[in-house]
Amino acid sequence: MKKLLVYLKDYKKETILAPLFKLLEATLELFVPLVVATIIDVGIADGDTRYILRMVGILILLAAVGLAFSVTAQYFAAKAAVLFVKKLRQVLFARIQSLSWAELDTSGTSTLITRLTSDMNQVQSGLNLTLRLLLRSPFVILGAMVMAFTVDVKAAMVFVVDIPALAVVVFGIMFASIPLYRKVQNRLDGVLTQTRENLTGVRVLRAFCKEEEQVHGFREKNQNLTNMQKFVGRIMALLNPVTYVIVNGAIIALIWVGALRVDMGLLTQGAVVALYNYMAQILTELVKLANLIINVTRSIACGNRIQAVLEIEPTVTDGEKTGETDESRGEMSERAAAEGVPAVEFRHACLRYPEAYDEALSDIHFSVNPVETVGIIGGTGSGKSSLVNLIPRFYDCEQGQVLVNGTDVREYNLKALRGQIGVVPQKAVLFAGTIRENLLWGKKDATEEEMRAALETAQILEILEKKGEGLDSPVEQGGKNFSGGQRQRLTIARALIRKPEILILDDSSSALDYATDAALRKAIAAMEPRPTLFLVSQRTSSIRHADKIVVLDDGRVVGIGRHEDLLKTCEVYREIYDSQFHDSMDSTDAKEAGEEVPAV
Repeated sequence: MKKLLVYLKDYKKETILAPLFKLLEATLELFVPLVVATIIDVGIADGDTRYILRMVGILILLAAVGLAFSVTAQYFAAKAAVLFVKKLRQVLFARIQSLSWAELDTSGTSTLITRLTSDMNQVQSGLNLTLRLLLRSPFVILGAMVMAFTVDVKAAMVFVVDIPALAVVVFGIMFASIPLYRKVQNRLDGVLTQTRENLTGVRVLRAFCKEEEQVHGFREKNQNLTNMQKFVGRIMALLNPVTYVIVNGAIIALIWVGALRVDMGLLTQGAVVALYNYMAQILTELVKLANLIINVTRSIACGNRIQAVLEIEPTVTDGEKTGETDESRGEMSERAAAEGVPAVEFRHACLRYPEAYDEALSDIHFSVNPVETVGIIGGTGSGKSSLVNLIPRFYDCEQGQVLVNGTDVREYNLKALRGQIGVVPQKAVLFAGTIRENLLWGKKDATEEEMRAALETAQILEILEKKGEGLDSPVEQGGKNFSGGQRQRLTIARALIRKPEILILDDSSSALDYATDAALRKAIAAMEPRPTLFLVSQRTSSIRHADKIVVLDDGRVVGIGRHEDLLKTCEVYREIYDSQFHDSMDSTDAKEAGEEVPAV
């Protein structure tokens, strides 16, 4: 947690003035019992009304000035807390954005969301209270004890016994609660994870009638969270009653000792009232300190969780090579082809996911020439997506190399590398806004003509033209107002608009019919400049015309070649082909396969 305080350095003025004004307020408060004592011992004892009114005026003045100090302290404390958390949230978000997919997979989405929201709010609340009370409460407690000694030394010895006992109780409970609050936040992560999964997969849950099962699972996780919160709450609940018992016991002892000394003429009645008021101030501040400790304990636990994310070192870091400029980017493939340099080359690349026992990819070795179309096919879990994710460095290979235009991808600046690559992932992701705004993700200065050309290539322009708003058609969160095939085509258009040197379509046409899929591939092949294309697909019809087909099985390359050759030499490819074309073949499939379609 203490490492996070470095982000307070830009708000030194606020962090100094907030406790300073609180200490000024506390100083004024310590003089109040002495004024009250003089009213009793002088004003009331002598019946001097004017003196009493004068002292009351002083009390009102102390209250007014103290209120002004308190409001000023609150302003600076709130400002420092808000600005600190604003900056910390920006830093945390930037760190999350810098993490590779490996770290994101390990951390988990729900956990990171909790860090950015709930944990941040708790840190803000804790810092606000800390700036106002962390110095004020101990200052008043110790100041009240010192002022008590100025009134009467022997009676004040009660404070010497009372305050250390209180400190043991308060700090003992605090140190016992800090690790427990960390467990509370971890269990909250579990509840949020299940909530997120249920909300995003609500259609699947209902389709399989799993509502009751999920409600039961949520109730169990929620109960575990509640039980832990109750356990911590019981410990924290001891704070107030134990401190009240100690303080009230001290008040009884103080009144008893004070009464004896008044009876002996060694102490005035006003002095006893002043001592009592100092003890009451201590009690009040201990209540505030108890609440502060509860909040600070939670804030420290949350701050440690935030710090844990900031301490994650990204495994994928920038290289020094900046790549090509925007002006010459279109010539990159032509030059690479002229020099005989492969557009993409895998040299015995291996990939192992974090905490996984087996390798996801083993000894991947092949090259792709510029403007070639490469099909990637294999069974479920064979490593197709893992392979293409190595090209833009979403993951780094554990052994071997991946080269783009003859340079190891680890030597590239990430922005330069990914600026050459257009990626369309398996899951079509659109952002709330308009179609225009989503396309500008691919190229921020794209013209309307470029947008329309990309949409036409993606085979969705005609559909959008039927909508009255065209490029300004609204897109709901996640693209819920579009069908699965339309979402896929919009994400393809977003990748195409930047005219990438390398285009990766990771099973991104699975929701398209065969005719649209074939038209899409034909349009991409006619692009100028033509990209080097990686087609990941489960359909042999989608990749059969590729210049090169890579067949994967259990993370290994078991066949490389053209469609006709692989049918003869690769058993895995032939099994996939037979399962799709010989068991059930519609007319479109048959046309794709080049077979004769019987008349109906």
